[in-house]
Amino acid sequence: MKLATLRSSRPDGQLVVVSDDATRCVSAGRIAPYLQGALDDWEAAAPALEDLAAQLDAGAIAGQPFDPAMTHAPLPRAYQWIDGSGYLSHLERVRSLKGSKDAELQSVRPLMYQGASDSFSAPTAPIVVPSDDLALDSEAEVVVITGPVPMRPSRETASAAIRLVTVCNDVSLRKLVLDDLQNGFGFFHAKPATTFAPIVQTPESLGSAWRDNRLHLPVRVEVNGTLYGQPNAGVGMHFDFADLIVEAARTRKLAAGTIIGGGTISNPHDETLPIKRDGIGFACIAEARTAEKAKYGRARTPFLKVGDRIAIGAIGEDGRSVFGQMDQNVELLD
Repeated sequence: MKLATLRSSRPDGQLVVVSDDATRCVSAGRIAPYLQGALDDWEAAAPALEDLAAQLDAGAIAGQPFDPAMTHAPLPRAYQWIDGSGYLSHLERVRSLKGSKDAELQSVRPLMYQGASDSFSAPTAPIVVPSDDLALDSEAEVVVITGPVPMRPSRETASAAIRLVTVCNDVSLRKLVLDDLQNGFGFFHAKPATTFAPIVQTPESLGSAWRDNRLHLPVRVEVNGTLYGQPNAGVGMHFDFADLIVEAARTRKLAAGTIIGGGTISNPHDETLPIKRDGIGFACIAEARTAEKAKYGRARTPFLKVGDRIAIGAIGEDGRSVFGQMDQNVELLD
């Protein structure tokens, strides 16, 4: 089952069911007006949404054309957004950045931070920056949206709580990371609004692409039409999403609609940019720059600037974006 949120006059938008081929959609308003409402009553809402999806795919309902440009983030605002560190190779590469610490690299317990969740960005909304000298970076990640999770859950309970899966762009302002970390309270100004792909899917609808609490698909990142990376999200994920949910709920319960990020997707390799068509590359620019410093003694790839265009999508076997595409321009605040 595929779901999306169309923009509307309401802050939470309008929930729609999307056809399997992502060409049509139909309002789910009689079941739940918006996605959070469906998550709050998932036991009743999910079967009704599945039935609506089956009718749409069978042609029993005409629906309307699905236009990703008219979508908001699936959850335009959420009760909680927690980002984790599932990929140790990402930590290994970026620990040399200012503000990072070797002690943070660990394989026993995942690192986590709580991000702002009051206002997420739509998949085609511009990335607006207050100035053009903040070392703007994109970080492609897989995320899950959970149902309610009790405190101190088992891995089985955590896995069963995963309701929906999608990808996001965890935007970072690298120049502000050091100030945030030195202040002792973690990321704040360095992490502006996160962008989400237009479509969320149930784990079951992903078939073999979802197994072992991981998404086994490449996530392609392009900057100004140039391929920067396509690491496979199922490779090198040391902490899976059950691990991350267990850690997030170690001292608190989680509400339905909590978003958990798997961290910047990262596969071990010794490539640098530019990469070949079949290369692995990078899901964030900071990793590319640290690889260049190690190989050439200096970073050669610039961070994003005003006027740049960034595109991110998880690619299925048919070559299409499974969750739709994030396609954003960088703009300067007026």
